[in-house]
Amino acid sequence: MAPDLLLLLAVMGASCGLGQAMTPEEKQRLRNQVVEMFDHAYQNYMDHAYPADELMPLTCRGRVRGREPSRGDVDDALGKFSLTLIDTLDTLVLLNKTTEFEAAVRRVLSDVRLDNDIVVSVFETNIRVLGGLLGGHSMAVMLKEGGQHMQWYQDELLHMAKDLGLRLLPAFNTSSGLPYPRVNLRHGVRGPETRTGTETDTCTACAGTIILEFAALSRFTGDSIFENHARRAMDFLWEKRQRNSNLVGTTINIHSGEWVRRDSGVGAGIDSYYEYLLKAYVLLGDDLFLQRFNIHYASIMKYISQPPLLLDVHIHKPLLPARTWMDSLLAFFPGLQVLKGDIRPAIETHEMLYQVTKKHNFLPEAFTTDFRVHWAQHPLRPEFAESTYFLFKATGDPYYLEAGRTILDNLNRFARVPCGFAAMKDVRTGSHEDRMDSFFLAEMFKYLFLLFAEPQDLPFDVEDYIFTTEAHLLPLSLSTAPLSSVVPSNRTSEEELDDSNFDWTCPNTRLLFPDPAFPRNLREPIRSVIDKSCPRPAPHREPGMGHPPLRAQDFMANNPEHLELLRRMGVSLIHLKDGRVQLVQHASQAVSSVAAEDGVRFMQEMMELSSQQQKEQLPPRAIQIISHPFFGRVVLTAGPAQFGTDLSKSSTGVRGFITVAEPYSGCSEITNAEYVRGHIALLQRGQCMFAEKARHIQKAGAIGGIVIDDNEGSSSDTAPLFQMAGDGRSTDDITMPLLFLFHKEGNILLEALKEYRQVEVLLSDKARDRDAIFKGKPLPGSLMEASADVQDAEENCQSEATSPASSEPVGQTQSGSVELEEKAPEEVSSAQKEVGSGPAEEASLPQEEVSPVDPPADTAQPEDDRDSNQPEGGPDSSRQSVDELLADWQEDLEAFKQMEKDEL
Repeated sequence: MAPDLLLLLAVMGASCGLGQAMTPEEKQRLRNQVVEMFDHAYQNYMDHAYPADELMPLTCRGRVRGREPSRGDVDDALGKFSLTLIDTLDTLVLLNKTTEFEAAVRRVLSDVRLDNDIVVSVFETNIRVLGGLLGGHSMAVMLKEGGQHMQWYQDELLHMAKDLGLRLLPAFNTSSGLPYPRVNLRHGVRGPETRTGTETDTCTACAGTIILEFAALSRFTGDSIFENHARRAMDFLWEKRQRNSNLVGTTINIHSGEWVRRDSGVGAGIDSYYEYLLKAYVLLGDDLFLQRFNIHYASIMKYISQPPLLLDVHIHKPLLPARTWMDSLLAFFPGLQVLKGDIRPAIETHEMLYQVTKKHNFLPEAFTTDFRVHWAQHPLRPEFAESTYFLFKATGDPYYLEAGRTILDNLNRFARVPCGFAAMKDVRTGSHEDRMDSFFLAEMFKYLFLLFAEPQDLPFDVEDYIFTTEAHLLPLSLSTAPLSSVVPSNRTSEEELDDSNFDWTCPNTRLLFPDPAFPRNLREPIRSVIDKSCPRPAPHREPGMGHPPLRAQDFMANNPEHLELLRRMGVSLIHLKDGRVQLVQHASQAVSSVAAEDGVRFMQEMMELSSQQQKEQLPPRAIQIISHPFFGRVVLTAGPAQFGTDLSKSSTGVRGFITVAEPYSGCSEITNAEYVRGHIALLQRGQCMFAEKARHIQKAGAIGGIVIDDNEGSSSDTAPLFQMAGDGRSTDDITMPLLFLFHKEGNILLEALKEYRQVEVLLSDKARDRDAIFKGKPLPGSLMEASADVQDAEENCQSEATSPASSEPVGQTQSGSVELEEKAPEEVSSAQKEVGSGPAEEASLPQEEVSPVDPPADTAQPEDDRDSNQPEGGPDSSRQSVDELLADWQEDLEAFKQMEKDEL
C-alpha cells in the first residue's frame, strides 16, 4: 500500500466587508435573551431534575448516577451532590439573580451531602464542585459586604469546600505527588473494592488543573495543605516535560512519571494545565508559574501552532505531527492568548473556529484539518464563547458581538427543547442527546452575558476576579492572603529565572488593540479557507512564467523538480513517521501571486483526485418530531439504510404521522394496512431482513418506516449506529426511506404516540429549521427572535485564491457499521481514506486502511456491548416494556403540557 498523502489548504488573500457596530439597544436585547435562555435551562433543572446532578432535557428528568446506563468516564463527574446547582451558584449572582442565589445557597446547605459512597473524578469534582463552592462563597462574601443581601451567611459554603477538599486529598497519596484520577468520596483511595487506588495513569490536565481551587481553599481557610499538594503536582509535571521540546504529553504514569501518551497539543488532556500555569501566576503572584508558562508557550508557538491551526505533535519529535484533526476543547486557547497578550494568533485561531462553527452550526467535538467533521458530537461546550468574550474585551471589535449572536441563535434554533437545552448528538443531522452538562450553566451564560453587558449591568467588577477553567470567580485579593507555611515550588536552578522568559507577557483582559482594522486584517485571509462563499477569479497567467503549473496526477514525491515547483507555489511537504506525506499550502510563502494561485489549483486537484474514489459511509439521519407539543424541538439520531430513498438528496425529507405496523415485526403481510397507508410505519427489529420489512410496509401503502431495536436499553448514547443493508438481491423496488432507532430513542416515539395518538415526524438527512418546517406560518411555541446572519454582509468578497468548492476532503474518518441481517450483524469498521504518495511513485488512487482513533480524555466514545442473541419479542413484549417505563416518562409528558400552557 502506498503511503498516504494528507492535504491542508491554508489560503491567504481574501477580502471581505466589515460588520457595523452594534447599537446599545441591540446589545441590551441580546443580553436579555441570554438571561431568558439561562432561566429556561436553570428553571427546568430545578423543576424536573433537582436534586439530581444533571438534567436530561429530552425526557425532563434528572440524571442520577447508577439509575441510567453508564456513559463511562462522563459519569465520573456525577457524585449525587446536586452538581448543576453548585456549578451554577456564581452564575446566578453575575446575572443579577441575587434572590435566586440566596435560595440556591440555602438549598445547597440543607440538601447536599458530600459523604456519598461513590467514586468520582478528582479533576471534575475539583473544577465543578470545589470551584463552585468557592465561587459561591466569593459571591456570598461580596454580597454580604454590600450590606443588603446574605447577612445571615457565616462561611457555610467555605466549610463545605474544606470538607470536600479533605475528601479529595487521599488521591494525592502517591510517590510522585500526582493525584489518582478517581477517589471515593466516603472511603478515599482503598483499592479494588472501591474502584480506586489501582489506576496508574492520569491525563496531564487532570493532574495540572488543581492549583487555583486548592490554593484558593488554602488562602480562604489558612490551611496550607491544599496549596502544597497542588504545587507538588505542578512541580512534578514541570520536571517531567520533554527537555528538548519543552512540551508535555497527554497521559502520564502517576507512579513512575513515564509518559504513556506522548502526543502533545493544547486540546483535550492537556488544555487546562497550560491555563492554570498562567492563571496561577495571576492569582498567586509567583513568578515561577509565569516563567514555566512562557517556556511552554514558546514551544507551543514553535511546534504546535500553525496559524490558524493548532495541531498535535510528538513531544520527542516535535516536528512530527501526531494527528490531522483538532478537538473542540482547544477553543479556549485564543482566550488564554489574550490573557498572555499575544493577540495576533488569538485572532487567527478564533476566526478559524468561527468559520467552522458557521459551517456546522456548532464546533464538532473534533474536526479535520480541512474542516470536516471528525467526531460529530457537541455537548454544548462553552470554550468558543469564552474566547469570543476575551477577544472582544481585548479589541473592542463589534465583530465578536456578532459571533456571540451566532452562538445564541444556534443554541435557540438547534439545541433548545421544551425542558432545557439538549446536547447535539450529531451536528450534521441536528439530532439530540439527552444531556445538559453542568458546565453549560456554569460557563456558557457567564461569558455570553459578559459579552453583551455594559459595566453598569454587572453587580461587581469582574477585573477583581480570575476565572477558573469552569468559569468560577476567585478574587485576586487572595494573592495577598497571609499563608506563611506554603512550600514554594521547586526551582531546578536560579538561572532559569531569566528576564527573557517574561517578554511579551501582559496578563490583561482590557482593551489592547483599539484599531478595528488590525483584527479585521488578520481575519480576512482565513475566512475563505473554510467558507466557500468568496468566488475565485478566472485563472490567468502572466507571460514569461518559467515552469508550467504542476498537475496533481503528474506529481511524484521523489522528483526534485516537482518539489521545487511545490516550494515556488508555497506548498511544503512533510514526511510523517508512519510513512505518509503531508502537504501544507501557505499562499504568502509563494514566489508570486500567480504561483500562489497555481498552488491553490494543485491542492484542489489533489483533493478532487482523492474524492473521486473515496467511499464514505452514509452519515446518520434525523427523525424530528414536529407535531404538538414538540413542534420540531426534539430530534432523534437514526441509522440509515443502504436502500430506499436517499434522504440526503431530498430537500424536504419525508413527513408523515407514525403508526405501529401489525405484525410489529413487519415480517409478513401487514394486517392493518388501512392504518399504515399514507403513514410512517413503526416496526420492531428481529425475525427477518430489513429489506423484507420495507417491502411489506411499502406494499401496505406506507410512505416510510422506522425500525426500533428489540434490545431493551440500547441507545445511541452507548452503541454506534450502523447502516441497514439489503438482503443480497436487488433492492431497487424499495422506493421509500427506512431508518433505524435504538430502543431508548424508539421509546420516545412510542411514548409520544401513546400519549398524543397523533404524532407527526419528519425524516431527513438533518434537522430542519422550524421556519422551514412550518413554511412561514406562525410558529407554535415561543422561540427567541431570529437575528440576521452576519454572513450575508460578509459574502461581498473578492479573493485571489480560495479553497476548492464541492470537493470531498481527505482524511475524513467516520465510525459506524453495516447491519446485514437481523440476527447476524456484521461489524464493518470505518477506514481512513487518503491520497497515497510514496517516495518512488506517483500519487496513487485512495486506499483504505483501518485507522483507530483515541477519544479525547474527557469524551466517552460509544462501546457496542450489544448481545446479538437477544430473544425476539412481538408487539406485546414491546408494549409491556413501554408500560413499565411509563412512570419514568410521566414527568416528560407533564412538562410538555406545561410548556404548551406557558407558550399559549
